[in-house]
Formats: sequence, C-alpha cells, structure tokens
Amino acid sequence: MVGNTIQRDGVPTTENKFQILGEALGFELDLSEKGLGIRSKRFALLVDNLTVKVANIESGGEFTISGAEEILKAL
Repeated sequence: MVGNTIQRDGVPTTENKFQILGEALGFELDLSEKGLGIRSKRFALLVDNLTVKVANIESGGEFTISGAEEILKAL
C-alpha cells in the first residue's frame, strides 16, 4: 500500500508520503543540495480499471499540470 486513500469530491486520492510510488515509477527528484534529500517529482495519474490513462509529471519543482483541474479536464 502506498498511503492512505481518501475521497475528495467523489475522486479517490492517495498520498505518497513514503516516496514508494515515486521511486517505483522513476519520478525521483534529488534535492540533497537544498538539504531536502530525495523527493518525488509532483505528478498526477488518472487510472481507470488499473490502466494509466493520463500521466501528468512535472519538471523540477513546477506546479502546472499535476493539479486537480488538469486531471478533471481529462475525465
């Protein structure tokens, strides 16, 4: 299990606080120079019946395509 799954406005979301999913998908972001260690890039996945339909993966520390608004547009 990656983390707690909760419902937000009828959409299940899962936290990734232990970086398990980010590591498994190769989304690591090394912020050691800033004293933050290995983190995960910001990302959002739209999964339907265990198939990834949309994968919005941010570059660096950006926050442009991984928000809920972008995933809702893909529905």
